[in-house]
Amino acid sequence: MKKNTAFYPGDILIPKEHLRPRFSVVACDQFTSQPDYWAETAALAEGHPSALHMILPEALLGRVDEEARITAAKETMDWYLRDGLFDCLPQSFVYLERTLRDGQVRRGLMGVLDLECYDYRKGSRTLVRPTEATVTQRIPPRMKLRQGASLEMPHAMLLIDDPDCTVIEPLAARKEEFPCCYDFDLMQGGGHLKGWALPHSCYESVQPALEKLADSKAFNQRLGTSRKPAILCAVGDGNHTLAAARACWEELRETLTEEERACHPARWALVELCNLHDPGVTFLPIHRAVFDVDPAHFRAALLQWAETVPEGEKPLPTAKRQQFTLLTGSREKKVSIKLPAHPLTVGSVQGFLDRYLKKHGGRVDYIHGDDALRQLCREGAVGLLLPPMPKDALFYTVATQGALPAKTFSIGEAWDKRYYLECRKIR
Repeated sequence: MKKNTAFYPGDILIPKEHLRPRFSVVACDQFTSQPDYWAETAALAEGHPSALHMILPEALLGRVDEEARITAAKETMDWYLRDGLFDCLPQSFVYLERTLRDGQVRRGLMGVLDLECYDYRKGSRTLVRPTEATVTQRIPPRMKLRQGASLEMPHAMLLIDDPDCTVIEPLAARKEEFPCCYDFDLMQGGGHLKGWALPHSCYESVQPALEKLADSKAFNQRLGTSRKPAILCAVGDGNHTLAAARACWEELRETLTEEERACHPARWALVELCNLHDPGVTFLPIHRAVFDVDPAHFRAALLQWAETVPEGEKPLPTAKRQQFTLLTGSREKKVSIKLPAHPLTVGSVQGFLDRYLKKHGGRVDYIHGDDALRQLCREGAVGLLLPPMPKDALFYTVATQGALPAKTFSIGEAWDKRYYLECRKIR
């Protein structure tokens, strides 16, 4: 009997060829403090079928009538379906290659995730787990967009720890056997995207490879741990969107019979699977930009905190100094945390930020890219430039310590994030 490996072929919808360059836009949680980017994207998409009309970019939160935008997005989905804007790949995978801005190629496999195998809550022991703490306030807006919607579009990327390259790479070697289903340049400097439609029969090779990765004994041997529940996939990007899909499914599941639960389309979510060991998968830090604070007061409080042990914190007994860079205006200062309370620099810094903002006010945004952070600091923000997390530490850290602090790492620069393209019916 085959085991549940969480990841399967699905009925995947692809916009028709002439629509793709304007249809495909970057994930909604990028360029959140750069509204000009989204204004340029809107200008490119104006008057054309586009994924932009089916999402709510986070940069627009608080700037537009969110309820009206979400209602319009769902109506747009229905309209696109009625007008036959999509071609359907029945019970298929899509193998894809994303050529990034720097020329590196990132390989992925599109399929559907069984949401019964994923749980975003703290202490999760499911086959598919979040890599970072879920900010529960960010789930409701995404749930509103999904509830009652006819389509889903993913920007979720799931990582597998496959050092022997047994799942995706054998399919990549056979790609010329399969029909090309898209091949085009992405807008706004997003690079190039090419995909091949793989029939359901390819699952016969994917299934045993996934089963081996999910084997508890093999998992612990890879990590050098013992008796840890196996993690087949770790959510690299799109955790909050996936959490919303799970929360929506939990609500809907309660209204269904046992037979309906087994086959309802909302039980699954369309995702991209990537190998952690793919050279195109790079981990970059997610920096912090702090707004609406007094820069001098913030700087003084931060430097004092870095040299002391604040009340309520317990420093790690064997931790070394952690370093990051403080940006104020055009000034940069290296900061060293003398007695860190978290094994990761981002965790220590986030602890300080949470306490400071609670006491003194202000707000924080999470910024992808050194240059973007420096520009915001020249415009008045205070910046915290953080170091990257080694990607080979990901599965071990999640298995032994649980989810990482929110916004710990990014897979590539902002313009290298997933672009919306593939869709799937969920009702």
